Amino acid sequence: MAPAGDASPGARKPTWLGTALYIPLLYGAGWLLVQPLALVPGWGAERLSLLGTVAAFALLLCSLPLRLRRVWGAAHAWRALGLARPWRTAARAFLRGLLKALLLLLLIALVLLASGHGHWNGSLGSPELFNALALVLGVGLAEELLFRGWLWGELALLLGGDARGGQRAMVLQALLFSLVHTRFNLGLLASLGLLGGLLMLGLALALQRRADGGALHGAIGLHGGLVGGWFLLQHGLLSISADTPIWLQGPGGAFANPLGGVVGWLGLALLLWVRRRWWSPQIPNSSK
Repeated sequence: MAPAGDASPGARKPTWLGTALYIPLLYGAGWLLVQPLALVPGWGAERLSLLGTVAAFALLLCSLPLRLRRVWGAAHAWRALGLARPWRTAARAFLRGLLKALLLLLLIALVLLASGHGHWNGSLGSPELFNALALVLGVGLAEELLFRGWLWGELALLLGGDARGGQRAMVLQALLFSLVHTRFNLGLLASLGLLGGLLMLGLALALQRRADGGALHGAIGLHGGLVGGWFLLQHGLLSISADTPIWLQGPGGAFANPLGGVVGWLGLALLLWVRRRWWSPQIPNSSK
């Protein structure tokens, strides 16, 4: 795989400072863009924060082609990021990733039911299904484009732009992904459990992209499927007892993340084992 698609003669290499500031600056710009709405009655801080995040993501989509062309030397940005693929290839990869997410959630749900800490309700309404679909597509696309798309490729170039750099970048992006998403106010053991589970997820998502030949759609399906599927389990399909131990359902209380529990760890470890052949060093950004 080529590091950044078809190289541009005037391309510059990324710098650590530029990489570190890119997303915070976009987020700050998105926040500033929506501040005039604070003067409109009914626009609370929570809605402004959400809209600011959406504005920042829109700025990311607009700026990525320019950044990849100037800094990566990628003539075809969306191909280098793994999004521009034939629709059949993209659909198959997405469904494979989604299936893995459903199997992992099925394992967690079966353990909760078998232990007596979960009760099957099986009731879902249109609002829950709509929210789950929004999470699958929204969170899956946004975070995979950011972490397994841009960040992984950027780190690979910073670490040498060769196969070894891509391998180190794969581990580093997973570590950064886990640090960004871990809540450190849960206690030491709970936070470490969540950190480890998210680290394994970051690695599994990267290996999913490798297995899909550089396409990002399988990682989108896996990531989005876990987020949207867990939302459905918590909001209609399952009733989880308040006394469920952390090691079983994961830390977080009412907002528990099952990937921080023992069952989540085992499921992710199995997923990594299944994808073990893709551990060999490769560059994440494909020009194919």
